Amino acid sequence: MTAQLIDGTTAARELRTEVADGVRAFVADGGRPSGLATVLVGDDAASQVYVRSKQRACVEAGMVDHHRHLPGDVTQEQAGAVLDELAADPEVSGVLPQLPLPAHLDADALLARIPALKDVDGLTTESAGLLAQGRAGRQPCTPAGVVHLLDRTGVQLRGAEAVVVGRSVLVGRPMAQLLLQRDATVTLCHSRTRDLEEVCRRADVLVVAAGIPGLVGADAVKPGAVVVDVGIHRVEGGLTGDVDGQTAASVAGWLTPVPGGVGPMTIAVLLANTLQAARLQRAAHAG
Repeated sequence: MTAQLIDGTTAARELRTEVADGVRAFVADGGRPSGLATVLVGDDAASQVYVRSKQRACVEAGMVDHHRHLPGDVTQEQAGAVLDELAADPEVSGVLPQLPLPAHLDADALLARIPALKDVDGLTTESAGLLAQGRAGRQPCTPAGVVHLLDRTGVQLRGAEAVVVGRSVLVGRPMAQLLLQRDATVTLCHSRTRDLEEVCRRADVLVVAAGIPGLVGADAVKPGAVVVDVGIHRVEGGLTGDVDGQTAASVAGWLTPVPGGVGPMTIAVLLANTLQAARLQRAAHAG
């Protein structure tokens, strides 16, 4: 068996086109152009690359870029004031601090200053609470992108046995919640899980977001399973994920490649969330 690859690059391109069409229709209907405010603190090279990609995609979709770049030694009070300003600005539809923030800042306290209507990556406690209760709200971009890929591939989630490896608040936990909402039976694994390979082998749908290169190999994959690799790591010779793709491909039915799988979907969903936020803010203002 050789796994079929799940093409995240094409899926992301299609979604970004849909968002751009939606932005044009929204503005033609009298809506204010959607605006995304990315907030970068410091000069971390990787974060700069990620933020520039978001800015470029924002403009390509017809949105307004409200990026803010703050010095690495910015104080908690100064960073909070910037977020408060963006939260109050009617031109800004979504606010997205680039994580991780410098260690001297209280990230949770800063995220709490973002209104739920402008939380386009589902980072705040309020957004997480809405997700946990299965209520409407912004869904974290990467987990929502995974679900989009699964739907596009035709994966049946209802009744499926799903295993998520990784329990971060950014990916693992919300991923489990989204799969539960789709009526999958979900097991959430982590570094203390006993017999991880055995648990993973039960999965019809296996999502790996542990941040450990090559953690999951062929021995942990059920024959024919759908394997989604959220990890991406730079190693000698190129990029790799949390799944040993070469060996897993011999067992899995479907597999996301690294690169070109989940990664492109994150920014595409960010744009979709920003447009949705603009629509909801317009409706709230009209009400």
